[in-house]
Amino acid sequence: MPLTLKVGKDPSQSEEAIRQASELIANGSVVAFPTETFYGLAALATDYQAIDKLYKLKRRPARKSLSILIADLAELDDWIETIPNQALHLTARFWPGPLTLIFTAAKHLPTNLTADTGKIGVRISSHPVAQALVREVGAPITATSANRSRSPNCRSAGEVINQLGSDLEAILDAGLTPGGKVSTIA
Repeated sequence: MPLTLKVGKDPSQSEEAIRQASELIANGSVVAFPTETFYGLAALATDYQAIDKLYKLKRRPARKSLSILIADLAELDDWIETIPNQALHLTARFWPGPLTLIFTAAKHLPTNLTADTGKIGVRISSHPVAQALVREVGAPITATSANRSRSPNCRSAGEVINQLGSDLEAILDAGLTPGGKVSTIA
């Protein structure tokens, strides 16, 4: 059974849980966390082995790349080659929020993160717990759904545990997420 760390909607009241989750991620663990749509899975985006662990956990084909969450727009330059003007307009209008933009990945990103495509999906979450987690980690985290590949998305910690069980190391449990549409990819 994964370590369950209860968090409220206000991350300032859940600092210890977010710190614990951040330490787990920094040490190569995969942690489930709430977003503005469904639960996601966080691994350190620069850790090849943690990303490999995430692929195995999801039973996701290695040919499918992963997206990342960053804390703020100022970090974007560190993870991509260039920012097209059109992307700047989209980020100004829709970030933070459930919009993932595809860019040419920076050369230093692990190849298993990009599935050798040279492309990376990036977004900034509007969920306060997701924002607090990526800030506490201090580096991008993966932003893939917390489910087995081709299985339904999860709106609760219980649903995540039912799908991923003891293979998952920890979960930040914030109750039900809104659900709805997954992140738009552009």
